[in-house]
Amino acid sequence: MTINDSAEFRRIKVAAVQAEPAFLDLEGSTRIACDLIAEAGRNGADLIAFPENFVPSYPNWYETLSEGAKARDLDRRLFLNSVVLPGEHISTIADACRQAGVNAVVGINERRARTTGTTFNTQVHITRDGVIAGKHQKYVPTTGERQIQAPGTTGHHNSFETDFGIVSGLICGENSNPLGQYAAAVHYPVVHVASWPAYFGPGVTLQHAIQTASAGLAYSLKCFVLSAVLRLSDAYIEAVAATDADREYLEVQRAAKQGAMIFSPIGERIGDGTGSDERLVYADIDLGDVIIPKMVHDTAGHYNRPELFAPLFAPREG
Repeated sequence: MTINDSAEFRRIKVAAVQAEPAFLDLEGSTRIACDLIAEAGRNGADLIAFPENFVPSYPNWYETLSEGAKARDLDRRLFLNSVVLPGEHISTIADACRQAGVNAVVGINERRARTTGTTFNTQVHITRDGVIAGKHQKYVPTTGERQIQAPGTTGHHNSFETDFGIVSGLICGENSNPLGQYAAAVHYPVVHVASWPAYFGPGVTLQHAIQTASAGLAYSLKCFVLSAVLRLSDAYIEAVAATDADREYLEVQRAAKQGAMIFSPIGERIGDGTGSDERLVYADIDLGDVIIPKMVHDTAGHYNRPELFAPLFAPREG
């Protein structure tokens, strides 16, 4: 799959989410996702990007509750409220895309059908016609995610077609994975969706990570990047804080109002919702802006020598 040779490279409007889901509530988070899609449609958006595991919530509690009955209860609630593909709740979200006329990349915790304990960290690509174009499961769960989420089974695929061109997507830390980036680059995306949680653990600033990784990715792929982020709710803090110090830390993270960001194909920040209470950050973009940067650095084509690097992937003994 590569960009259509007859692509118009037209102007479109994009939206990146910075909002709270309904914590570990499949029905409630589905409703919020549909509301955001409808809002984006009313405001003329062609594409909406969701954060990591928006439906039904991202399992950050491994930062504060890695062990014990409370942590295991949250794990159980997550599994029971995760999304089955295909299934009722993703169909509801797809129908919202059709009604609003908006393409979407939706972050979900995906529950493998007919199992009792397997979930994946997944982005679902949905067209403005309400068709599920495909899904990308996170290649490798990061740190404590491994308690809950399995390694992805969707191969290297992370890019899918829309009416305006290819949209790629990666989840959280894998946005800095060079091979994940290359898997996107070979399909020539015009827009990339980077899905992020609400915060990282102590010592790592989410805003710095998002800005650094997303700007670098935009410059590398030579496409627009939408970085969508979760916001923390009262219900989340109440459920996850194990100590007063935990609660204080989480309140500081919430007060920071980490914002969604949008980057140009040369890595310039053209949208930033940091500090804003709005649930969506918008930008009007000209897809033709990808052409000149790609003519300079096409890492999937003329600006690469894959035959030189192929020996690095040969099987090694020992």
